[in-house]
Parts: sequence; C-alpha cells; structure tokens
Amino acid sequence: MRLAYLGSPEIAVAPLRALVADGHEVVIVVTQPDRRRGRGTSLVATPVKQLALELGLPVTDQIDDVLRMEVEMGVVVAFGRIVRPHVLRAVPMVNLHFSLLPRWRGAAPVERAILAGDEVTGVCVMEVAEGLDTGAIYACRTIAIGPDQTADELRRALAAIGTVLLTDLLREPLPPPTPQIGEPLYAAKLEPAAHYLDWRNSAIHLHRVVRVGQAWTTFRGRRLRVLEARVGPDPEPLDPSIEPGQLDPDNLCVATTTGTLELVRVQPEAKSPVTATAWRNGARPTPGEYLGERHDGRPAGDHPPVVGEAPGSTGSKE
Repeated sequence: MRLAYLGSPEIAVAPLRALVADGHEVVIVVTQPDRRRGRGTSLVATPVKQLALELGLPVTDQIDDVLRMEVEMGVVVAFGRIVRPHVLRAVPMVNLHFSLLPRWRGAAPVERAILAGDEVTGVCVMEVAEGLDTGAIYACRTIAIGPDQTADELRRALAAIGTVLLTDLLREPLPPPTPQIGEPLYAAKLEPAAHYLDWRNSAIHLHRVVRVGQAWTTFRGRRLRVLEARVGPDPEPLDPSIEPGQLDPDNLCVATTTGTLELVRVQPEAKSPVTATAWRNGARPTPGEYLGERHDGRPAGDHPPVVGEAPGSTGSKE
C-alpha cells in the first residue's frame, strides 16, 4: 500500500523499517521537529527522521502534508502529537499502541503498567479515532512483565512483538475491528516528581520507580540517580528506630516504610554511572546517614550519631 508513517522515538523505528522491507511504499514520514537535546546547541533529529533520511523517504514535521500525498492509509507509532480530525476524515489510520486497551490509554502506557504492578501488558493495532486511544481494535498480543524488567526493556520487547503484529496485519485487507471492552484507565505522562524516591513508600513501589527510569534521590545535598536496585530480603516493616531513608553502608540497603531497597548501580551528580559499591567506596557514607529528605525535623544532612562518635560530630569523613 501507499502509506504515510507517523512516529518519532526509537520505539517507532523498527516498525517503519519493517514496513519498507515488506514492500509497502511509504510516501511520507511525519515526525516531531528537530530539537536540542542535552547541553549542546545543535538540533537533533528524531530517531524516525534519521531512519527516513537513511532510507531516502520524504520526511516532514507537518501533519497536513499527508493530505497532498494520495496515501491509502496512515500508520501511527508513538507519534507524540494528536492527529487532527480533518486529517482523519481524509486518511484512514491505524495506531500501534503499547498496552492492552482500554487499559492505559494515553502517553505513558509502559511506565504506568510497571508502576501499577501489572503482571501482563501487550500491544494493540487499533483504528485511529478522534478520542484519546478510543478506536476499535484489529488485533492484540499479550506479554508478561518480568519482576525486574525495566521500562526500556519492556518497550523494546513490545516494539518487537508489535512490529510483527503490524506487518502481518497489513499483508491482507484489514478485518472488521472490535470495539474496546472494559473500564478505561489513562496513562498520563509522568511528571518529574514521579521519579523522586520518597523513602516513605514501600520498597516494592520504589523498585518500580527505579525500573521506570530516571529515579533519583539526594545524598549530602546533591542529586544521586538510582539506575538499578533490588528489593531487600526483609519485606516486613522495619524496626521503629530505623527511619525511612537511612542507609546501611555495609549492604547498601536503604530503609523504606516497608522493607529495604538495595542499591546496585547509581550515578552521582555530574559524574558517570558506577556500581553502588564503587560509589560507597568513594563517598564513604557513615552508618545511619540518610538519602533524600528527612521527615523527623532534623536537617537533611544530619544523621543519628554513630556509637563512638564525639557529641555533635556529623560522622562524615569527607
């Protein structure tokens, strides 16, 4: 078919490559505009635009350009923008969505599934309608979510399954779609605060936050990203004398309201990622020192005195 392809991030690269390899004529690719990323001043194209240029496909950031290309169908994969009604009236479109609809409609279905503790998720090919992910379903595939699987890992797995589902579906005339059944849940984009590790939550929840990515806390007033962690061996509420956020430097476990979270890999502010062990050896946290904000009225950098410390000592060796 003569297709328009609408997509932007890395997750949308494999489906575009597969559609071209399958013999479809992708006559136009629509993606997000080039943007500055990181601290550089130069503009960077989206992964989908980079592939389109590599394949010699016309590419634009204007949705209305689809209307002049005489396409038979549009394929939408993580486009990141709403397709306006006048375009939908002119061009039928299908969307590859990374959840089992109607659960997790919206911008962050993978992240929300992990945060909710879902054990399964999936990918659906649906018709694009004017509502937010409300279109009828052509086909779905289900996948289990691993207990330690990160959002990036799950996203790659869903993209691989979804690519096969999409290409198989478009080799034949589309079947009649089935309306979505069930109670909708909406996957709103995560705000920056959602990545903050509030140690008053349970270790299980905080482990999910780490798996989503960009998790962070603070140590001695500076940001510390937690790139990898695992739930500690004790799931029960801690001794009342141990407060959420207290770090045991011997086993690198942080106290939470329920259980502990063991640090595996971290990234100190303005530094490269390191193992938690390497970070401990350099930072030399003292017994009872805190990560994050304190909630007992003491200053954030303060911690209970260690046995053998002089009164008033902070216990810090740096």
